Amino acid sequence: MQSNNPVFRRSEEFNRSGANAYGTQTYPGYGSDPSTWGVGSPGDPQGYGLAPTPTASGGRMTIDSVVQKTGVSIGLVVLAAMATWILTPSIETLPDGTVDTSGLGTLFAAATLGSLVAFGLSMVNSFKRVVSPGLVMAFAVAEGVALGGLSKVFNIVYPGGNVVQGAVIGTFAAFGGTLAAYKFLNIQVGDKFRRFVFAAVLGMVGLSLMELVLSLFGAQIGLFGVSGLGMLTAVAGLVLGVFMLILDFDFVEQGIRNGLPERESWTAAFAMTVSLVWIYTNLLRILAYFQQD
Repeated sequence: MQSNNPVFRRSEEFNRSGANAYGTQTYPGYGSDPSTWGVGSPGDPQGYGLAPTPTASGGRMTIDSVVQKTGVSIGLVVLAAMATWILTPSIETLPDGTVDTSGLGTLFAAATLGSLVAFGLSMVNSFKRVVSPGLVMAFAVAEGVALGGLSKVFNIVYPGGNVVQGAVIGTFAAFGGTLAAYKFLNIQVGDKFRRFVFAAVLGMVGLSLMELVLSLFGAQIGLFGVSGLGMLTAVAGLVLGVFMLILDFDFVEQGIRNGLPERESWTAAFAMTVSLVWIYTNLLRILAYFQQD
C-alpha cells in the first residue's frame, strides 16, 4: 500500500511488497508497537541480534539516526531564526512618543523571502527521488529566516514575549504529547487517514497561495490573519499539524521495520521539521488572537 505523501512515496523500500496491515514488510522481531523501537547500531538497528545486510549508503535507519538528523534540522531552524531576530532592526519609540515602524518592512521582507525559498525547497525535497541532506539543511535555514522575521513581528505587535514563548513551548508540548499518544495508544495509520491528511495539506497550501495572490491586489480575505475567520484556519491547521506528526512517526516506525537505508533519516527529519513549523505558526496566530485587547 503506497503512502499518499510525496515525501515518503518515492522510497522503493517503503512501498515494497510483502506488506503487513501497515503496508510494509515485516522482519522477525520487528514489532508494530513503537515501544519496541530500539536505538541499536547501524548493523543491528533494533538491538534484537538481527543484522540485516548494510546498504551501500552505510547502514540502516535507526532511532538514533533519525534523532540526530532531526536535531540538526531543528537546530538550524532555531539558529537561523535567532540570527534573523538579532540582525533585523528593532522597533523603537521616538522622543515625540511616536513609534518608528520603518523596521517592519525589513522583517516582512525576511519572513516573505524565507517562506518562498523554504516553500520552493520543500517542493524539491518532496519530489526528489533520493533525499539530499544539503537541501534539507538549506530548507531548515530558509525556514528559520522566515520564522525569525515572523516571530519578531508578532513580538512587536503583541509585546511581552508571551505569544512567541507560548508558541515555542506549545510546539514542543504538541510533539511530546503526540508521540506519547502514538506510542501508548498504539495508533494505527491507515490508507484513508493518509489520503485525508495529504488532501488537507494540499487544500491548506492552496488556500494560502490564493490568499497571497489576493494580497498582492489588496483583496485578501483574512484566512490566515489574527481574526475570527483566521482562527478557524489556525485551529484546523494546528489539528492538521498533529496529524502530520502521526504520519511522521508512522514513517519512522515503518522505515526501521523495513530496513530503509540510513539516508532516509533525513527524509524523516525533513518531514518532522515541516510538521513542527506548521504547528508553531498556527499556535502563534491562536495565542495572538487571545492576547488582543
